[in-house]
Amino acid sequence: MLDVLNAPIITSLSVLIASLVLYYFHTKISARVLNNFQASETWIPENELVLLTGGSGGIGTQIMKELSRKKVRVLILDINRPTVELPENVTFYQTDITSAKSLSETGAAIRKSHGEPTVIVNNAAVFHHGTILELPEEKLRQTFDVNIISHFLILKEFLPYMVRMNRGHVITVASVASFVTVGEMVDYACSKASALAFQEGLRQELKYWYKAPNVRTSSVHPLWVRTPMIDGFTRYESDFRQPLLDPKDVSQAVVEHIVTRKSGQTIVPRHASAVGSLKALPLWLQEAIRSYFSSIVLRVRIKRVADRDPGQRVP
Repeated sequence: MLDVLNAPIITSLSVLIASLVLYYFHTKISARVLNNFQASETWIPENELVLLTGGSGGIGTQIMKELSRKKVRVLILDINRPTVELPENVTFYQTDITSAKSLSETGAAIRKSHGEPTVIVNNAAVFHHGTILELPEEKLRQTFDVNIISHFLILKEFLPYMVRMNRGHVITVASVASFVTVGEMVDYACSKASALAFQEGLRQELKYWYKAPNVRTSSVHPLWVRTPMIDGFTRYESDFRQPLLDPKDVSQAVVEHIVTRKSGQTIVPRHASAVGSLKALPLWLQEAIRSYFSSIVLRVRIKRVADRDPGQRVP
């Protein structure tokens, strides 16, 4: 009788152990492949120069603070001035990262005063509320210019040095929207899916075209983060009802990639990592997940429109 009762327990434990073993080998093999089977060099903070876009607020400010505490020199490239006092090892360059001319001028100033960046963190991003039919062309173009075109322009300016040295790290702060597209955020999701494709393609070109396999590439994909960018949602928390990450949660993931000098893809929070496999799910389940998040966005939209114009109906 005892053997019969124990059989399901033994089976369950066997499945659990097998799953853990498979997950262990999956993570180890993925890490080896993403790093081109190249061992990481020892990380020496004083030798690194981190170029950080969008460092004047939100997640960028937190990344800057953490790197500064680790004695890393940081260069902030942002169109807006910082909202906090900068440590002595942080320098701000007011730059339009969507302009090749502005980046070229900043690049020359950086090389004259600091040398070449060894790490690039593409963190700057914008988000505008609006459906496909509502968004004006100006805002639509700004989303793509800041969220993805700037990545091309920045690497055109600063990647050649990393390729010559076969050393460096390019990190993209993307979003879970790289994997999940919902209504009223279509332009943003398209830009973040593009950012993921950019990282994947960059890794291929570094390995096969530029023969620089030691240049690392990483992407970090957070869920909702409490920053001014999503104030349009968070001010209606009773309707939004979503767990919010602190900017520190994202900055820690970014800094971990920098310090360990390891390529990778990190979804924050880590327990949501399965979202990276969304496209492997049946189509009906993918659509159910998108519909769930769209219902949240629409619920907040209805409340936001009602506050702005009580007589207006939302379809």
